[in-house]
Amino acid sequence: MAPASTRPTSRDVAQAAGVSQAAVSLVLGDKWRGRVSATTAERVREAARDLGYRPNLAARNLRLGRTRTVLLVVPVLTTEFFAGVYTGAARVAAEHGFGVVLYPSPEGIGPARDPFASAQAALDGVIASSMAADALTAIRGDQLPLVMLDSDPEGSLGAATVNLDIADGIRQVAEHLLALGHRHFLHLAADVPSWTFEVRARELAARVGAFEGTTVRTTRAPISIEGALSAAEAALSEPGSLVTALVCDDDKLAAGAYKAARRLGLRIPDDLSITGLDDLALATAIDPELTTVRLDAELFGEHGMRALLAVLDGRTPEEGDIPVELVVRGSTAPPSAS
Repeated sequence: MAPASTRPTSRDVAQAAGVSQAAVSLVLGDKWRGRVSATTAERVREAARDLGYRPNLAARNLRLGRTRTVLLVVPVLTTEFFAGVYTGAARVAAEHGFGVVLYPSPEGIGPARDPFASAQAALDGVIASSMAADALTAIRGDQLPLVMLDSDPEGSLGAATVNLDIADGIRQVAEHLLALGHRHFLHLAADVPSWTFEVRARELAARVGAFEGTTVRTTRAPISIEGALSAAEAALSEPGSLVTALVCDDDKLAAGAYKAARRLGLRIPDDLSITGLDDLALATAIDPELTTVRLDAELFGEHGMRALLAVLDGRTPEEGDIPVELVVRGSTAPPSAS
């Protein structure tokens, strides 16, 4: 170990690991792949940890022309899903010596003011949810290396796009309900102009419409329990309604639909099956527990950060949507004879 009064240097790390200083720079700068072995890279990292070595980031950033700071733009900070996205993104960023700054674009009040004197000077790149895309203009984020999340790959602003396989999630929901015998559906759709919600509506209509004798009605609601309660209650109260299955764009809307069903005297799932999407903690807090599509928010954030790091390094990001999974619980069952 280096003396307590002396800050360890890259030379100390090189000597402890039995490698050159150039190898230390490659490993700690995450440029080692194809140039040193994985065993050597791990030996260098272990030596750095044992010595308590911390690179001089200011000097390195000055040489590279980078701040090693990434902006994550999300619609809100208070949702469980986007908290997971941040956790995943920050984990990968930390592994590569980057920091993550969060930028909220709160729904209903527009984007916050630019938190930087010059976003382009303070940032290396941006990861942005399509639900908060309007905020990019305010911070000039569309002029930086950009990765879009939940965005149409055909019209994305970004150098790369990372998506969850939402279309497959909706297909799984529709096939589950159709297999149970449901033919008359109500789609409780999020009242948000976003590609990810357009996909849900399109896929539900296509999958259900492929069966004869089926119907799909759509009613829109703000993403809140109160908004979902009002919208679902009004739609389910329409005269002659044949709805036996209610497909919700997310779990919060489903919770509002639960309240609407009970206010109308409908039993879940006996009279009405309900599905959500996200698999938030809320899904197992309501009774019966909610059938929903599990989205791995942390993995989503990890993929977004890895894609941005690839763009910054001039590499091609990994392609392919992130798989999702239908979790069947107690809120769905065959429609009752009545």
